[in-house]
Amino acid sequence: MKIKFDYTLVGDVYFPNFTSIDTNYEIGIWGQRHKNYLKQNHRVIYYNLLTQNKLNSYLHDIDVKARKMYDDLIHQLAEKQGITEEFKADDTIAWVQAMNNISYIAREIVCDDILYK
Repeated sequence: MKIKFDYTLVGDVYFPNFTSIDTNYEIGIWGQRHKNYLKQNHRVIYYNLLTQNKLNSYLHDIDVKARKMYDDLIHQLAEKQGITEEFKADDTIAWVQAMNNISYIAREIVCDDILYK
């Protein structure tokens, strides 16, 4: 069995043209945060995913899960605290303060449960 590779000449050196198995997903803020966490705290896992061409799809999955969890938590916490559109119309500043608090709580929960594990 003979395997053929295409090569690209760069300067005086030929480099093989490898195609990535991994897809090229766009990674959002949650995936970027997890990537930085892996690079700083779990380098072996990071480099294993990178060399196996699985890093992009892995980070995409983390990003999707974290974003969904964050959005669900925002909705649930706002509902539990009675923060409605009427409250927003009545007292906008108090609504912004309440939503900022909810956003902070949701971010911390997502970071603890998904990103920093």
